[in-house]
Amino acid sequence: MKFEKYRISDKIKKNLDLMGFKRPTNIQYKSIPSILKGEDVLAIAQTGTGKTAAFAIPLIDMIHRVKSSSRSYGISCIVMVPTRELAMQIGEVFAKLAQYTKVKTFALFGGVAQDPQIKKLQDGLDVLITTPGRMFDLINQGYIDLSRIRTLVLDEADHMLDLGFIEDIKYVKRKLTNKHQTLFFSATISKEIKKLAFSQVKSTAIRIQIAPEDPVSKNVSHFVMFVEMDDKRFFLERFINDNPESKIIVFVRTKVRAERVLKAMERVNIDTFTIHGDKNQDDRSDVMKKFKEGNCRIMIATDISARGIDVPDVDYVINYDLPDKPENYVHRVGRTGRGIKLGEAISFCSKEEKELLEEIQQLINKDIEVIKLYKKDYDDIVMAPSESLNLRQMINEQDELEATRKKRKKKSPKKAKKKKK
Repeated sequence: MKFEKYRISDKIKKNLDLMGFKRPTNIQYKSIPSILKGEDVLAIAQTGTGKTAAFAIPLIDMIHRVKSSSRSYGISCIVMVPTRELAMQIGEVFAKLAQYTKVKTFALFGGVAQDPQIKKLQDGLDVLITTPGRMFDLINQGYIDLSRIRTLVLDEADHMLDLGFIEDIKYVKRKLTNKHQTLFFSATISKEIKKLAFSQVKSTAIRIQIAPEDPVSKNVSHFVMFVEMDDKRFFLERFINDNPESKIIVFVRTKVRAERVLKAMERVNIDTFTIHGDKNQDDRSDVMKKFKEGNCRIMIATDISARGIDVPDVDYVINYDLPDKPENYVHRVGRTGRGIKLGEAISFCSKEEKELLEEIQQLINKDIEVIKLYKKDYDDIVMAPSESLNLRQMINEQDELEATRKKRKKKSPKKAKKKKK
């Protein structure tokens, strides 16, 4: 069913059309009706499947319908997220979907001056997208009133709960004196975190899980290469040179590693930018803006940028380091292959990281395809990374081998039947 046939405001339909949204994704199709009915929802779906719009569309529609004018008398919906970048990203989606409606939205986060934010709150809002830290600061200062809240949303709920925000969430819920709706959305969730999530929703909550067996989107082809820790910089240099026009996110484990990789690329005349927690918010926002607009094409990031950031047209994700937490692998590779687009992710795995690789494969319930390197090819890359074999070609060959293997697998049952005859 197309969005134009949904029972939502014509103004929202117009915004969806402007954003290029014609039909709902699976998570949108299953979530929107339940949210519109006022039900609690716990939804788990792969990255890049449109989770933000799945709750933003019905929430904006419900608020728009009950308002008689654009004037706001208090916040009626809070969307809590774990990171500043995610707050900004979701704020942009809400702002686009709320155009021409009576709904006012705002993204609130730390790292920037609070006075302009306080003024925005005093002017009146309907939807507040926020990180916990800055929100509690302004609650304690008396600038945020929770008494009119009708809906509480936790996006990247597993990360929120895993970071120990459960007490903050309980505090917020205790402050919600009106009957309210609770929505939990995430790409991954463990059994322990799921129990915590269930404890915060009604027993009648709708549980939605899309493609639970493989949390990695089918739009993402992902591979692993076995590379020694000290040699990774040569392989990264080779890959970037092989793909001169591509937009690439390189994930590393720590802030220190991010700066080291940046300097290693600078030494071979490759321009990169870093984004991590030690940078001030203005610098982080500037890097993200440049990357989105294509003014920088290589961004080196820690896991602060792995969750929920929707950057258009990321061609490749490189896991320069494997993540400490296996679920972060899913979030990292989900930065490419978003929506209907295809993407690729390549992990560099050293001897020290093989245990992490096993944990990732257990989480996604399958082995990651290995790009095999002969010793001569490996040595060539390390000795002369700018002149050696083309890694892009090797990945294409791996794709072709995998496609051939799948075709043979499909044909094999037919051959078996013929032999029986």
